[in-house]
Amino acid sequence: MKKYTDAKQVVEELYPLHRTLVSAGLDRALEIVGEYSPAAMDYAIENYAPGEEAWTWKLPERYTVHKAYLETESGKKIVDFADNPLHLLSYSLPIDTILTWEELEPHLYVSSKRPWAIPWQFKYYERDWGFCLSKDQMDKLPRAERYHVLIDADFGTDPENGFRIGAGVIHPEGGRSDAAGELIICTHICHPMQANDDAAGVASAIEVARRLAANPLPAGSMSVRFLFCPETIGSIAYLSHHEEIIPGLKGGIFVEMTGNQNSIVLQRSRQNDCLIDRVARYVLNRNGKEFREGEFAQVVANDERVINGPGVNVPCISISRWPYEEYHTSDDTPEIISEENLQGAADIVEKIIRIYAANYIPKRKFRGPVFLSRYGLWVDWRTNWALNRATERIMMQMEGNTSVFEIAETVSMDYEEVRDYIEKFYTSGLIAKLPMPIIAEPW
Repeated sequence: MKKYTDAKQVVEELYPLHRTLVSAGLDRALEIVGEYSPAAMDYAIENYAPGEEAWTWKLPERYTVHKAYLETESGKKIVDFADNPLHLLSYSLPIDTILTWEELEPHLYVSSKRPWAIPWQFKYYERDWGFCLSKDQMDKLPRAERYHVLIDADFGTDPENGFRIGAGVIHPEGGRSDAAGELIICTHICHPMQANDDAAGVASAIEVARRLAANPLPAGSMSVRFLFCPETIGSIAYLSHHEEIIPGLKGGIFVEMTGNQNSIVLQRSRQNDCLIDRVARYVLNRNGKEFREGEFAQVVANDERVINGPGVNVPCISISRWPYEEYHTSDDTPEIISEENLQGAADIVEKIIRIYAANYIPKRKFRGPVFLSRYGLWVDWRTNWALNRATERIMMQMEGNTSVFEIAETVSMDYEEVRDYIEKFYTSGLIAKLPMPIIAEPW
């Protein structure tokens, strides 16, 4: 494992790479993830053949750019891929021709909101070609001039050099619990020369993985699966090749855009108010900082539409700091990234995991009110009035249909305090622990 100083270090290494869907830059990005990931995650990179079916999609070809530039007919260079990968419309078709301004203009992309910046644009599936430049630069280009367009690129279909994603799983103490299932953490690793979108999410996810490896979840908790992939098509490719894991997925968190200065926004699951939504809100309420909420896929829609989408429907929230002004432009650099914000987002995600993945349903093995003093379960009202008053209500909900977190909600008490108390019933042999039910939509 590479020496790790802080999360922003990961962002700075990923940032300059040409991380388009299938490319050498994305391959290197996946390798970097592995270099910073804990050994306990057993991280591996998977390879799928270009053109292969993935549910209703086909996996894209490898995109290799040898050179690409726009110049005047006389040879004055205007933009060059070698200077900045953002200058080329991602997945542009090869071309070598001379065009008039009228023929060229439809293939030029600018940002009106940030006229000094280069926008990031792509046409992965609607094949075309184009160049991106600042509006300020485009406005100065002579309209009477003719222009030489050269894009030397190819689309590779070698099955051994195909579409790639990275994944790994961190298990709780004692190893995997098949009954407990898994929680999936997903973040996308594509987007060339973009720091916050989403090298930042990758960095925060790696930080969470390192923490879970250093301090594992309690025995019997869910395992936590980490997925690093190109946006949308990556999670589709992975789940379509691993349909066997879907029934065991109990929830998901999509992590992105975590390094900018905006507050955290919770995008709720498609179910809208299920357990993972309430756990996330509980954590954010106790974080002591401002946060915002939005409906499923209405804040910023990404891979949660796959994880929580048709035929899968695992409740999946999103944690981000959307929006931010530099989005999809050359201004999205490591300079706008704060280590404090990367770590703050990791704090939120880790706390959600530690509650949701360790949650269980207590099932009583006793009859009648428990003789609390005999088992060291009596709570002195003079030192803890709230727990003393809640004791009987807690016992009444140990019928095998209410989780620890839901019991804490019912008695309006801190989750950790209620869990610690219920754990004493378990160690005394008074309850059994039942796993959380499967929520994924049956195929």
